[in-house]
Formats: sequence, structure tokens, C-alpha cells
Amino acid sequence: MDSIAAHRRLKAIQGHLAVDGDSFPQLRPNLTAGEFFIDHGYSVVLPEKLQTGKWNVRRSAYSPLKLVSRFSDHPEIGTLHDNFVHAVENFRDYKYLGTRIRVDGTVGEYKWMTYGEAATARSEIGSGLIYHGIPKGSCVGIYFINRPEWLIVDHACSAYSSISVPLYDTLGPDAVKFIVNHASVQVIFCVPQTLNSLLSFLSDIPTVRLIVVVGGIDDQIPSLPSTTGVQVVTYSKLLSQGRSNLQPFCPPKPDDVATICYTSGTTGTPKGAILTHGNLIANVAGTSFSVKFYPSDVYISYLPLAHIYERVNQVATVYFGVAVGFYQGDNMKLMDDVAALRPTIFSSVPRLYNRIYAGILNAVKTSGGLRERLFNAAYNAKKQAILSGKNASPMWDKLVFNKIRDRLGGRVRFMTSGASPLSPDVMDFLKICFGCRVSEGYGMTETSCVISGMDEGDNLSGHVGSPNPACEIKLVDVPEMNYTSDDQPYPRGEICVRGPIIFKGYYKDEVQTKEVVDEDEWFHTGDIGLWLPEGRLKIIDRKKNIFKLAQGEYIAPEKIENVYAKCKFIAQCFIYGDSLNSSLVAVVSVDHDVLKAWAASEGIKCEVLGQLCNDPRARAAVLADMDAIGREAQLRGFEFAKAVTLVPEPFTLENGLLTPTFKIKRPQAKEYFAKAIADMYAELSMSDPSQKAL
Repeated sequence: MDSIAAHRRLKAIQGHLAVDGDSFPQLRPNLTAGEFFIDHGYSVVLPEKLQTGKWNVRRSAYSPLKLVSRFSDHPEIGTLHDNFVHAVENFRDYKYLGTRIRVDGTVGEYKWMTYGEAATARSEIGSGLIYHGIPKGSCVGIYFINRPEWLIVDHACSAYSSISVPLYDTLGPDAVKFIVNHASVQVIFCVPQTLNSLLSFLSDIPTVRLIVVVGGIDDQIPSLPSTTGVQVVTYSKLLSQGRSNLQPFCPPKPDDVATICYTSGTTGTPKGAILTHGNLIANVAGTSFSVKFYPSDVYISYLPLAHIYERVNQVATVYFGVAVGFYQGDNMKLMDDVAALRPTIFSSVPRLYNRIYAGILNAVKTSGGLRERLFNAAYNAKKQAILSGKNASPMWDKLVFNKIRDRLGGRVRFMTSGASPLSPDVMDFLKICFGCRVSEGYGMTETSCVISGMDEGDNLSGHVGSPNPACEIKLVDVPEMNYTSDDQPYPRGEICVRGPIIFKGYYKDEVQTKEVVDEDEWFHTGDIGLWLPEGRLKIIDRKKNIFKLAQGEYIAPEKIENVYAKCKFIAQCFIYGDSLNSSLVAVVSVDHDVLKAWAASEGIKCEVLGQLCNDPRARAAVLADMDAIGREAQLRGFEFAKAVTLVPEPFTLENGLLTPTFKIKRPQAKEYFAKAIADMYAELSMSDPSQKAL
């Protein structure tokens, strides 16, 4: 028996070793599955269904054999509560939440709350809610912008098994009323600015029992009649009530609902995406394979916490013990906050990165002569070094790029971009100028955020990386748009996602849930993607919002708007077309400074910007620049805008043209610009009768 056991052990060892050469055998380890897959790209192909023999599902090369649902280093973390307990145990005395303090009306340096202090506040807030009779499983509304109390309330909800419901500060009364009633919200945390709004429609939100005013002063809080059944208290009073009546935690389970995130659709009422603790932990656990933060890192929080992008960033900062500094709440003062905080991690959206890009290029061009030549020489040298995988000479940083890095505090080592596509040119520009890793990701609320992200060491721009190890992705044919998984040279189709990051459905809306999640549990994103070599995902189109032109061509306006966003004259762009017309038209909100500078260079004198927008010469110049950008991006002929209307006012939340996530509300924009659209088509039909469908 001993010899049989020994033989079996020897055979097992040999299974893990390979032999090189014949005459002089050299033992070396066989590749593990993970090592084998990494040698074959960033993601790997698996069969969708073995019996069909169809191979169209991709997983991350980091974890090809099993989808990630927990942190590999800490599998005991299954909920947001577990995650914060882990942080408090490991980083108790480290800086956690920072805000700038005012001294004599002047904004000063950052003042910090430690992880331990935040943990104490979270226990007091949670206990305070129990003191007021708020039961386990209740929905708690958070109705203010980013500040430490937002996260403390969220941690309290996790510790005591309540469900947080973010209320966008920009939503307006009707949407807030809808969400509060739809989710049966019992508590709303607000600030003095939003308190009056809430009180004005209190009778329309009968489920609310408690309103907590963050930053409120006790003797300035209105006293409501007992008949309303609603109490109003300050945040500081709730803290003291909880402190005097501390309650043990009521920890959630991984499958319990952590939050209901209402997505602001471009049409109709908001939909509430149900996300569990397990969903959110899985998403961050998956991304942590390629993204590592450290307790020495500093993060600036200004992206809306009501959106999943920032929300998941905060789950990651807690896991790694990162210090989080908040902006003052004014986007115009963001760069001042960045200079004071000097973050090492900077997350943003293309809209801001495009502004940084345009601002730096404009400064370089206006500096002229020697400085412009020096910048171009430094830029090209560093770009070549990055593309060849080498380190550029540090001389270029000293001469040129350190001054640019100082715009973001001088310490940024990692930048992320999400929410919409980032131009490859801007991506390369950020890498070169800021000398740090820049990663673009792709995600949705319904997938708990990250679906895919760029891997470390991947220097190719123009894609959104490989699948999050916590999900698998396949491309489904969209025949009406001529996209199929058999397309050459790259498979194309609608991006579908499956795994532990997929939401549990839309709250109280089974019909819409079934529209996006099929019987095999695949979530259909509505985005069109293709697989680049080595298993990288590229977003190329949008299935939703598509429309047909008169000649039957399908148009995805968002794709075209993203192309035109690079035009120097354009601050915002709305592309319109319909099945009665054979061409597209555009409404452009102009960049005031660029248009004025162009007018001055052309010798056009115009005091009022609105008059300049109506000048045919200005329209022609903008359309010519759009055409050049379109040719560069290889737009198809029918994708070019044939006419343009220039408007001086921006598309905003206030004028009803944008959602809180800064997407264009198409039906509203069509109505708002109805006359301009009609005028453009009339003009086109006069100049070329074939532009109008018969």
C-alpha cells in the first residue's frame, strides 16, 4: 500500500511539473490556469452553452474559472457593514473624512475625522433612528450633496439594516415626491436649503415620519403640528439622542438590499434599481484585482454620491483605508479644493477632462513661439516612450509637465474616467501631461457600477478594458443594425452582462425588469460593443435612442455627439433626425470664449453673443470644423450634420434639457428647439430638394 501511495504522490507532483529538453531534463512548474489565460490576453472566451458549441462569453483573465464575489484577501467581508468594520479595525486612527473649515469667512485647510470617529457617529445615528421608532428594513432618504454626513448616514443604514435611497439635490420637487412615495421612505436627511422644499409638499409624502436637518441649528428648526405625524430634528440632536440610547448593530446579510438607486431616465418616471450588499461588494472585489489603493492615498469626492460611480468609489476607499476629502459644494471652486487637498486619486467624467484638455492646449497655443515648440517636443517624446513601454526622460517633466501636474495638486498617481466615452486623444493627453495611470471604465447602475475597466500596463487607448472579474460578458446580435458576433475582423453586438454584480431588478416594476434581464439572467445594456484583440471591449454604438432616417439608415445620436464634442466651438451638442428627413441637423451650445476669439480674428464686431450665433459666417465656421472632426473620426456620410443652429445658452438641469447625470433629454430637447429644427430642414430642402423625403 505504501508503494501505491508513494506512486500516486509522485504522479501528482509530475502533473504540476513540465520537463524541458531530452538530454538534460530541467524541471519547471506547469502554468496555472490563470497564468495560461493571462498569456492569451486580458480576457478569455468560454462556451455560452456547451451543447451548442457556441463560444461567445468572455471573462477576465484574472479569474476565468470562477466569477469573483468576495475580496480574495478578506472573504469574510460580505456586506457594506462588514467592509466598514474591517476598515475601523485596521485604520481606526487614520484620516477618513475631510472638509475645509471656514475661519472668519475664509475657507481654510482640511479638517479630518478618523475612521474611528466616523464609526462612533455611525453608531449614534443608527441608534438615534431606532430611538425614533424607525424599524429595520426602512428606506432612508439622503437629500443633499457630498459631505461627511452622507457617508455616515449610509454606514448607519448598513449597520442597522436600513435601505439608503439617494435623492438627487437637482431632481426637483416632482421627482423627489415620486421617489419618496414609491420607496415608502420613512426618514429624510436634508440640509436647511432643501428643508423648506420638503415642508412645502409634506402632505404629499405621507410615509415620512422623521426629517433630520444636517447643518441645522436647533432653535431655527420649525415645529410641526402633531397632526402631521412628522418630527423635524437636527443632525446634532439625533447624534446626542443616539449617544444616550446606544443600540447593538443589526447587521445585514449579503442578499439584503443595501440601496435603491433611482436612475433618472431621459423619459418617464425614475426607475429604482435594487442593489444588495453582495452586489456592491462583488463589484469592488472584482475591480480590486487591477486597482489597488493604500491608506496613504487621498481621494477628492465631488462626483455626485447619488450616482453609482461615486458610490462604488467610496466602497473601495473604505476597503483600502483611503482619506476622502470633500469639495466645498461649488464646481467653480473645485480646482481650489484640489489645490488644498492635493489628492493622489482623481475620478472624473469626460466633460471635465475635455475642459482640462482644451484649457491646456489653448494656453500652449497662446504662449506661442519657443514655449509651444518646447511643449510639442516634450509631448511627442513622452508619447513615443509610453507607446514603446519605456520611461521618458525626467527632463521633460521638470521642464514642462510638472507645472501641468500642479493643476491637480501635483500628487495624482491614478485617474479614472467613466459615465461616457473619453476620446483616445484626451486619454493619451492625460497620461502624458499628468504622468500617471489613467483608466477608463464602463458601467451602469444596474450592474453595481463597473462592467469593465482598463488593466494596468495596457497602453492602448480607445477602449474600456476587460471584464470585471465579478462578471462575464457576451455580445448578442442586433440584426436591424447589422451587428453580429460573426462580424469580421471583430465580433460585434449588444453588450450583455451576467454575474453577482447584476441588480435584483427595478423596485415594484417587474415589467421593465423583464425587458432588460432575460431568462438566463443576462442583463441587456442597450450598448453596442466589439471585442478588440486580446479581449478588450470597445463601445461603438447605442441600441437605445436609435432612430431611422428617411432612407432607412439607423442613427445613434449619442455616438455622433461624442465625436462632435471634440470640436473647439462646441460646449454641448444635440443631434436630431427623423424618418421624414434624409439628413441630420445639430443644435450647438457654443463655447463663448472660442466663438468670440474666432470673431475677433475674422474682424467681425459683435457686442451680443446671441447676434454672433445668428451670423451665417459663424454657423459656416462651426459646421466646417464639425465636418473636419467628423472626417477624422470616419463618420459615415449620413452621420454628418448638414445644418447647425448655434445657441448661447447651455443645456442645463434648470432648463429641463439635461438629466442629473448630464445626459440630453431628447424628447424635451426636440420640443425646446422645435422651431430651430424646422427652420434648418426648411433651409436644407430649399438648397437641396433631395434632402426632404417624398
